[in-house]
Amino acid sequence: MVYTPKKAYVIGVGSTKFDKPRGERDYDALGIEATVKALTDAGITYDAVESATVGYVYGDSTCGQRVLYTIGMTGIPILNVNNNCSTGSSAFVSAVQAVQSGQADCSLALGFERMAPGSLSSPWTDRPSPIQGTYMQVLQIEDEKAYATPEKGPSAGRIFAAAGKEHGERYGSTQEHWAKISAKNHQHSVKNPYSQFRFAPTWQEVLKARPITRELTLPMCSPTSDGGAAAVVASEDFVKKHNLQDRAVEVVGQAVATDSVHLYEDHSRIELAGADMARQAVAKAYKQAGIGPNDVQVIELHDCFAPNELITYEALGLCKTGEAHKLVDAGDNTYGGKWVVNPSGGLESKGHPLGATGLGMIFYLTLQVRGEAGDLQVPNVRNALAHNLGLGGSCVISILRKPAFYRAGTTSAQRAGYDVAREVRRVTQTELNKVRASKFSDYVEPALAERARL
Repeated sequence: MVYTPKKAYVIGVGSTKFDKPRGERDYDALGIEATVKALTDAGITYDAVESATVGYVYGDSTCGQRVLYTIGMTGIPILNVNNNCSTGSSAFVSAVQAVQSGQADCSLALGFERMAPGSLSSPWTDRPSPIQGTYMQVLQIEDEKAYATPEKGPSAGRIFAAAGKEHGERYGSTQEHWAKISAKNHQHSVKNPYSQFRFAPTWQEVLKARPITRELTLPMCSPTSDGGAAAVVASEDFVKKHNLQDRAVEVVGQAVATDSVHLYEDHSRIELAGADMARQAVAKAYKQAGIGPNDVQVIELHDCFAPNELITYEALGLCKTGEAHKLVDAGDNTYGGKWVVNPSGGLESKGHPLGATGLGMIFYLTLQVRGEAGDLQVPNVRNALAHNLGLGGSCVISILRKPAFYRAGTTSAQRAGYDVAREVRRVTQTELNKVRASKFSDYVEPALAERARL
């Protein structure tokens, strides 16, 4: 007997502004805001949610329960996940699979992060890092190359800079191409009110900025960020029962891949940056969706560092191996080109709160597919692709499109009471009360709900 999974649809999305770590809001406030916005967008209360998966990297134990208990105490299963930088997308996969398997008709995916300022670091000093093997092999290859200028900077930046360096050695791309990618993403973010940075340096200014590694400058690197994002996923029966055909965006392709032997056997810095995971995952997702790369119009891509966007163009099949820099030179990664990559500004500019990043991509792409992305809207979106990468490793690809039964109706702006694509507002106690489950406890720190809007 062949198992045919049910179809899954995103019916509600919400996001906080991604901002630099200042400690002004804790993770629970970020998670509440994102969840309330997603439920409001879906037009349902928390009573309808039958399961939830919550993603965060820097957190303790059952942080997901602490957030969601404020919205309802309904006894549903709540899973907490950590999959490095692909944590948010991993939570989304879990919610989608809950619906596809028939375990739930409505499932919530939530991701949030409150991060420390500065470069990423681990709180664990008494055990080996999960990416120790990757980093040590990068150091070995770099040592063999005997570069005149020794590498410096944070380990993650060194890994992705090394991948970009290899691409240049093999195919002729240069640091200038990284700078053009960075400048493009920063230019996109100027129109994104949710973005951490909203300035637009030229690629020449990017090159002259403060160096972080031997080749990477500050604007080429994603910052540490605080933020939260959420998505509500439902079955077709749920969509039609609740008359949500104007909200539903179908998940037509989705795949998760981990590292193959290419990671260590190829002695390649490009492979050490997760390229093969992306190739594996996107091939499966394209097959599920019945499309190829030329059928995609908009992409939210994991540009944790600018050279990773460059090498990922090839991994996603947007161009032939060795020709990613030609795609950059042709302007085929922005408005007016073949694809619009990171209209949100990408991780480099929008921000990178690890647990929220992948769900932030779903937030932006859902608005794109609905035609509700405001100043960021890409024309004639039929298929939208999210690429979320975590070293160590995990790569998640999700492809979204309008279902055949989609119909125009109420918009995100009408449901929220303001233009969510052009303005960021924090939630109020009234808004929380509207989506709260019928079962909740006044004992759950009353001040917590108030903190969600501060």
